[in-house]
Amino acid sequence: MLDVRRLRILREVAAQGSFSAAADALSYTQSAVSQQIAALEREAGSQLVERAARGVTLTDAGRALVTHADAILARLADAEEELHAIAGLRGGRLRLAAFPSACATLMPLAVARFRERHPGVELTLSPAEPDDGVRLLRGGDCDVAVSIEAEFTTRNDGELDTVVLLDDPMYIMLPRDHPMATRARIKLTDLVDEPWMIGTAGTCADTSIFLRACTVAGFEPNIAFNLDDYNAIQGFVAAGMGVSFIPDLALINVRDDIVVRSLGGRPPVRRIVALTLADSFRSPAKQAMLDVLLEVSAEFGARRTELALAS
Repeated sequence: MLDVRRLRILREVAAQGSFSAAADALSYTQSAVSQQIAALEREAGSQLVERAARGVTLTDAGRALVTHADAILARLADAEEELHAIAGLRGGRLRLAAFPSACATLMPLAVARFRERHPGVELTLSPAEPDDGVRLLRGGDCDVAVSIEAEFTTRNDGELDTVVLLDDPMYIMLPRDHPMATRARIKLTDLVDEPWMIGTAGTCADTSIFLRACTVAGFEPNIAFNLDDYNAIQGFVAAGMGVSFIPDLALINVRDDIVVRSLGGRPPVRRIVALTLADSFRSPAKQAMLDVLLEVSAEFGARRTELALAS
């Protein structure tokens, strides 16, 4: 019989790529992680990891076991959630994950409203980039993940249910003394010759959305720096190193020495979604949180529309 706790450790080793990093993530010692993996290998009757100077990699048996581990751990978490939910919204727990700009805008309002309505439910919130949030969800480490999708794609893996919360338009950031800073609106094609500061392609959903918009506009941006933090990007823009884009949810914290300009009526848009495991138990707490997220998102979008009409 395979030990569930050891499956969780193996999954973390696979995600982190080393025993030491997995130990830090799980608050274990490195030797404890090594001992648990060795014990799991004895239980499985197969070598699961290959040790090297720069970390560890999974064997074929290890990869197969991790695939099953995700499903097993997710279903165990689901069973625990259903047991907690027997008392309805008078008790239980709900674990949330959300990307940083959602944590700064939507989530505080949603959590406060949920706690006001359902004070008996224990809430936790883990800041997690979109891919990390999905990984937490698949592994049974969270119940609802607030994530990002491109409006031109639809998640079609059948394992996740998607609730669309709102569309989050992108704006342009310019140095305050930029020649176009006095314009109310800018076209992407006006910025063809500008150097750009954007996130790392392939790891940032926002960057993929923006690059597609540039392709549709007929140009490839000149990327001066790749930065995955909007505060850092603002600093480079303020220093006159180029221009960048910023989603509406990230406008909560804008420097005084840059300007933010609209891209008109059809800007690039990232879609904000709430993800849950397909076919998982929809507890009263989980459904209540999805309802609250929809409420808060609708209010946020309405305020944005009112501000746009007033400007």
